[in-house]
Amino acid sequence: MKVEFWFEFASTYSYLSAMRLPAIAKRRGIEIAWCPFLLGPIFASQGLSSSPFNIYPIKGQYMWRDVERRANGHGLGFRQPEPFPQNGLLAARVATAAPPGAAQVRFCQAVFEAEFALGCDISDRQTIETCARDAGLAPDVMDRATSDDVKQRLRQTTEYAQKRGIFGAPSFTVGDELFWGDDRLEEALDWAAAHG
Repeated sequence: MKVEFWFEFASTYSYLSAMRLPAIAKRRGIEIAWCPFLLGPIFASQGLSSSPFNIYPIKGQYMWRDVERRANGHGLGFRQPEPFPQNGLLAARVATAAPPGAAQVRFCQAVFEAEFALGCDISDRQTIETCARDAGLAPDVMDRATSDDVKQRLRQTTEYAQKRGIFGAPSFTVGDELFWGDDRLEEALDWAAAHG
């Protein structure tokens, strides 16, 4: 059974999942569909004007230490981005425009690494162009990413995520089952293996 990986480029915990998911899924022989979406509209529909980690400072303080600890435990670099959350709209559009497959995954991982390991601004077009080029995406992907078709597809994906009950990132769906959080990655894969 395929696992859908729902992620937002501004999400700290999505970074942790995106960097470790491919190797784990490959070892288990589980297919992953990478599903970029935007949390901003979902938060807005809940009356939130920013990340809950900004709205509730004590929660934010815990999150930064937790992500650093988890990143170190997985051998990943970590640097708190400024500002937070970053604007991941262009990155999400490029990921949407990219055909599913290894280059799309490499692009997503490159963006997350640029943001959370290197401290780059992922709203900067040059940063995203570099990630796309290094991932081996087609040269016209940046132009396609700004097309009306891709913009509409990303809006529809975000609306669909919300209809599925997704309220945060990362999330994993296996059929009708929803698993939320980086710490549920293995559980989602276990479910897929048991119910495939």
